Amino acid sequence: QAQVVESGGGLVQAGGSLRLSCIGSGLSFDDYAMGWFRQAPGKRREGVSCISSSGRSTKYADSVKGRFTISRDNAKNTLYLQMDSLKPEDTAMYYCATDPRPYCSAYFDDPGKYNVWGQGTQVTVSS
Repeated sequence: QAQVVESGGGLVQAGGSLRLSCIGSGLSFDDYAMGWFRQAPGKRREGVSCISSSGRSTKYADSVKGRFTISRDNAKNTLYLQMDSLKPEDTAMYYCATDPRPYCSAYFDDPGKYNVWGQGTQVTVSS
């Protein structure tokens, strides 16, 4: 059974950093593009970033460009999201998900493009 599991969330002060991880199992991890999403209470799920299966291509939401970095280690079946210069508005539940294609769609921020989702890890940024 294909699954992905996120970890690394926590409470951090504004301006701080966190690194999220997402480990995949039961799937050919290096065949799929991967994405990070987030959802704050009362808000829709927002696409944060996407990385191609090889790791050579990445996309970011404008709200996180220059602050977040997505990467992957296919040998470890692991996806990462390095989050720097965190802001209170980054507070949300963060999810990773697999895209059945090897590349990031032009609509990488559309949750409907992804098929396997984790349970999420909470990130809280205090002001």
